[in-house]
Amino acid sequence: MGRTGNRTLGPRVAIIGAGCSGFTTAKRLLEQGIDVTVYEASDRIGGTWAYGNPNGKSACYQSLHIDTSKWRLQFEDFPIRDEWDWPDFPHHTLLDRYFNDYVDHFGVREHIRFETRVERCERLPGGRWRVHTADGSLEDYDLLVVANGHHWSPNMPEWDGDFDGPIIHSHEYRTPFEPVEMRGKRVVVVGLGNSAVDIASELSQRPMAEKLWVSARRGVWVLPKYINGKPGDKQALPTWIPMNVKRKLAARAVKKLVGEMTDYGLPQPDHMPLEAHPTVSSEFLLRLGSGDIEVKPNIARLRGKEVEFADGTVEQVDAIVCATGYKVEFPFLSDDDAPVRENHIPLFKRLVRPERPTLWFMGLAQSLPTLVNLAEQQSKLLAAFATGDYQLPPPGEMLDTIAEDEERHQGHYYASKRHTMQLDFDVYKKELERELKTGQKRARRNDKAMREAA
Repeated sequence: MGRTGNRTLGPRVAIIGAGCSGFTTAKRLLEQGIDVTVYEASDRIGGTWAYGNPNGKSACYQSLHIDTSKWRLQFEDFPIRDEWDWPDFPHHTLLDRYFNDYVDHFGVREHIRFETRVERCERLPGGRWRVHTADGSLEDYDLLVVANGHHWSPNMPEWDGDFDGPIIHSHEYRTPFEPVEMRGKRVVVVGLGNSAVDIASELSQRPMAEKLWVSARRGVWVLPKYINGKPGDKQALPTWIPMNVKRKLAARAVKKLVGEMTDYGLPQPDHMPLEAHPTVSSEFLLRLGSGDIEVKPNIARLRGKEVEFADGTVEQVDAIVCATGYKVEFPFLSDDDAPVRENHIPLFKRLVRPERPTLWFMGLAQSLPTLVNLAEQQSKLLAAFATGDYQLPPPGEMLDTIAEDEERHQGHYYASKRHTMQLDFDVYKKELERELKTGQKRARRNDKAMREAA
């Protein structure tokens, strides 16, 4: 990697995963003439947004609409056209079509090895990587890019006792009758995140579950999708306003708009609005107010056909849906290469470890308001690094920056595995732009020093 005179020495790059993080990264690298291979275990692109994905990694349910508006999720270099006549919050099938159009428009598909599962990535001397696949093949690369997503390995709670009915994770949920028939049943949905309130809102409709409870260990703020008739995420405050001021202004607006969560029968949150990853729904609060959903505290014990809750109440229950988040895992990397602790891995600019400069992680963040086009921005830094136009800072400086960035982006959230990767998209984008310019200056100084030394 680097430059000799005006000639670019392009590295060979392997990308694991053909979801939105993987294929946007591939597109950026291909534009620079870099040799790219994308490994995808499935027979299609899209990852978690490909409904019914045969690789088993999709978390899409049939009724899913995106919580992010079309204006915030669109790609910078492939905007959503007016003539497509998309709704403000598109159905997942529209997003899947959009992804496939992107891949074909930019000629990325021919660089994807479909139905090729990566089993192991072996670090070689000099920072190169050997990729071992399930079919027994292996190939060496100069750069390894991990884009396998972090919404595919369900985090399942454990309770005392036994339950006679089905317990599934929201990752498995497809419809009110698949994989478990829940029509006419008594159902508990565990959690108050976005998947939990979506599924609870769907199942609580009178033709569906006979009775629907939501079990919550703590209160959350449920934000509406629309504010004054417009998508809420389309009305972001300017990036020049300090983050702490933006949060205070937004929190005040939220409380004025939706009132107190206790008004709807929810537990009182122990934090202010936007001090947790937001739950967004325009239907859930209505369902609560209509008496279709009853709120319960944590599950304390399973008792055959009954569930005992932390307040001592006991209910007869037929099925439990756990919308309890995901574990961050990289089964093809060693613990030395990807040391995940409590769903956290410290990365410089959420991209790279100081100890592994040839191993990059794309889209590994909880970005607000959108994750769909995050890697599109991150890939600018990677592409410049791959061509030698950008140089990383020294390891010590990278460690200092990691600590500073995590405090800035995550310090105001309550302590939780859910908040180990939080980012403000607009602020982060500006940070990447500044770091790219700074790293380009480092690269030029290094080139100059090498020429003078020669």
